[in-house]
Amino acid sequence: MTSYGKAETAKLQQNLENQLDRLVEQLGDLENCKHDLDPEEYEETKQETMDQLKELNDSLSRLVKGDISLVSALGAVQLATQAAISQAFKTPEVIRLFGKREPKQLRDRLYNIDQECKLNKLSSDARDRQKAEILTALRQLGEQLSREELQFLESHNNIANAFKNVEFEEVTDE
Repeated sequence: MTSYGKAETAKLQQNLENQLDRLVEQLGDLENCKHDLDPEEYEETKQETMDQLKELNDSLSRLVKGDISLVSALGAVQLATQAAISQAFKTPEVIRLFGKREPKQLRDRLYNIDQECKLNKLSSDARDRQKAEILTALRQLGEQLSREELQFLESHNNIANAFKNVEFEEVTDE
């Protein structure tokens, strides 16, 4: 039996997700090592990583326009890449979970940051920023938000407004 490109599609999707994971992890490592690097070296490395993310996004745009069988599979990776480029999300883990379309893990992370704040492992400002990022990601994934979550987002709309720089394209499975 022939796979009609399904195996190739799955392999391409996995490769793209791996590349996105690698770039997001690279950004996270860079942030963690920021104090160990010269400011110039930090900015140069960050710019190189951002350039690679832009190249990945350009490739995804070309694939989305040219290969209908890959559109829905590539859409999530493209949105995560665009979010990273626009810096709508600052937390690499949120970018990764958003790109993989994992709302349950985003909800788990939301719970964990509240717990970290209660244990004084995370400042309330950092908690609020991460919470707004996660809620924005959940909303972009089409997840239903509670009234409290929507009110929280409204009061912290600077994160949601960062998405105004991201061009979302409607993706269909046709």
